Amino acid sequence: MVTFLPSRPGPLADVPSFERTIGGAESNVACALARAGHRARWVSRVGTDGFGDHLVRTIAAHGVDTTAVARDPERPTGVYFRTDGERATGTEPGAATEPVTGTEPGTGTEPVTGTEPGTGAGTEPASGSESASGTEPVTSPEPAPFSEVVYYRAGSAASAMSPANVPPHAARAGHILHLTGITAALSADCLALLRTLTSARPAAAPGSEPGPLVSFDVNYRVGLWRTAPEPGGQVLGELARHSDIVFVGEDEAAAAWGVTGGPDAVREALPEPAVLVVKQGSVGATAFVGESAGVFAPALRVDVVSPVGAGDAFAAGFLAGTLRGLPVRERLRHGHLSAAAVLTAAGDLAAPPAREEADRLVALDDAAWEALRLGPGWSAGTRPRTLPDARGPKTADDGAPGEGQPGGGQSDGTQAEVGA
Repeated sequence: MVTFLPSRPGPLADVPSFERTIGGAESNVACALARAGHRARWVSRVGTDGFGDHLVRTIAAHGVDTTAVARDPERPTGVYFRTDGERATGTEPGAATEPVTGTEPGTGTEPVTGTEPGTGAGTEPASGSESASGTEPVTSPEPAPFSEVVYYRAGSAASAMSPANVPPHAARAGHILHLTGITAALSADCLALLRTLTSARPAAAPGSEPGPLVSFDVNYRVGLWRTAPEPGGQVLGELARHSDIVFVGEDEAAAAWGVTGGPDAVREALPEPAVLVVKQGSVGATAFVGESAGVFAPALRVDVVSPVGAGDAFAAGFLAGTLRGLPVRERLRHGHLSAAAVLTAAGDLAAPPAREEADRLVALDDAAWEALRLGPGWSAGTRPRTLPDARGPKTADDGAPGEGQPGGGQSDGTQAEVGA
């Protein structure tokens, strides 16, 4: 979608002007992966309007293949306006949840009781840094305000995506297919598409490579499910159980499914995904692979400029590590670094650190990792930052990314497909 950022802090009613940029969970992940040196394709639909032109052109400028983006002459490109702030998930006082009951592992269904969090319409809290990224913000002691988000995408081109108009070969051509729960909430056709992509896995022909791993970010947004024909928690649980890699925050698991008790409890409720990443806000994140115990990576300390988009960046960093075949702990650290790059920038996207620099930081010992504090501009090398090494703290200046290689990443031939 096209995103409009406020020109100054405050409620939407008091913001006098907005800056046009791009947003959207899936396109954010595609841009971050491309800038990290991977081949990425964005599969979606936009209108044949100026906003659609801007969206496709800007995403392509990040290095993303947009040839699978369809143009819809009858429907507009979706837009939204937002303020900066934390994301509410429905776990706030007075919010109801959907506890999971009677679920049998491997059934692909999720009997649910309870009610959807929240009522009403109009605005929706947006994603925040702690719940979305697993990266610790360093801010004032005052609690962060919840963000206002107003969507204008009912009847948009993207909401008309369906199994009939999204070519399966375009979505399944890469090594990883990344989807989110936001798309599932847009329309019945979008939900049908996600069910097709997560459930109907065609068998690989003899001698050919297997299909892509399906990555699914729960991305529970209370407001999007208020008018949906099916309960959000039930749908998101179903899609997660049919995916190979799943990202979910502890707060999201509590709000959507009533699951509390930490990462182990979330894994017990979601045993099916081969990889489950549970984001624990300012504490860190825990990843489960198969039946192995969870692997934990603590959060980084960052000086937050804007929290929005950090969860998408975390997913992109983890998936980039997955494409490279890195150990799970290193994937989590790459996720934290990617999230930190966005948290210290004004928009949904930010220049990731050069791969060599990111690998150096990921390789730090535990004490040095926990001593890091990252501020605005650290990932693009526009500002010195203090980094520990074996001899103690030092100040380092990063070089700018090489021309034609945003973020300094080198392509390793891997590819990810990102839908919606």
